[in-house]
Amino acid sequence: MDQIDRDLLAQLLADGRATYQELGRSVRLAPNTVADRVRRMRAAGVLTGFHAQLDLAALGRALTLLTDIRLRDGADRGAFEAGLVRVPQVISAARLTGEYDFQLRVVCANSAEFETVVDTLKRDHDVRESRSRLLLHELPLGPRGLLDVRVPT
Repeated sequence: MDQIDRDLLAQLLADGRATYQELGRSVRLAPNTVADRVRRMRAAGVLTGFHAQLDLAALGRALTLLTDIRLRDGADRGAFEAGLVRVPQVISAARLTGEYDFQLRVVCANSAEFETVVDTLKRDHDVRESRSRLLLHELPLGPRGLLDVRVPT
């Protein structure tokens, strides 16, 4: 990857719907050349897709909570992970080391809905303990800064 590829990735992070013509103007290349570079980065797995970004509050989901989960002893982690798809308020999950097994990102309309989610996790998904924090404000930093940092060799 050269600097032009990094610049193209930065542009795509800012606007995933930018046309090859727009991208080409920003890096002073022909649209066909830009398309070839983007296809090459996709084939290499550097660029894995283009995603819409939702305003969850505008969809009626004003509360975002980070919930640490400890599973019951002997719980099947794979079954827990598979079961999360049946809890639509859980929009992401990460398996952790340390005191808790998972951290969930949960979006709800209000505290009553969140209480229902916690009850469901404990009742149906082998959750022994949960600890939650309300997300007050998120900084949209994203991976853009990584494009300027060279990987040590």
